[in-house]
Amino acid sequence: MDVRKSLANVDDIPDGGAIAVRVDSSTGGFDLILVRAGETVAAFHNECPHAGRRLDWAPGKFLIDNGTLICAAHGAVFGLQSGHCHGGPCRGASLRSVPVEVIDGQVCLP
Repeated sequence: MDVRKSLANVDDIPDGGAIAVRVDSSTGGFDLILVRAGETVAAFHNECPHAGRRLDWAPGKFLIDNGTLICAAHGAVFGLQSGHCHGGPCRGASLRSVPVEVIDGQVCLP
C-alpha cells in the first residue's frame, strides 16, 4: 500500500508563487513553503537561515519578485526554485529543501 502524505493540490499554488503548508508529526510538526513554476513544485522549510525566522510577512503570504523569494524579516533574497540565497544577510546559504513529488496533481511527501 502506497501511503504518501498529500500537502496540497498543484492548482492551489499560483504559478510563479508560493503557499505555506503545515506538516503534522509526532514531534510537533513543521511549516513548509511550496513554490511552483509550471508543473514543477519545490519545497523548503519556512525558516530563514539567517535568524531562524519565518519567511512570510503574514501567515502564508510571501514577498515574491522576479523569480525570487524575499525574507520579510531581514530582506534576504532566495532563488524561488533553488532556495539559494543571492543577497542579504545570509548570502551563500540556502533554504533547507524538502523532497516532494507531484502525483496526479497532488504535491506529496515521498
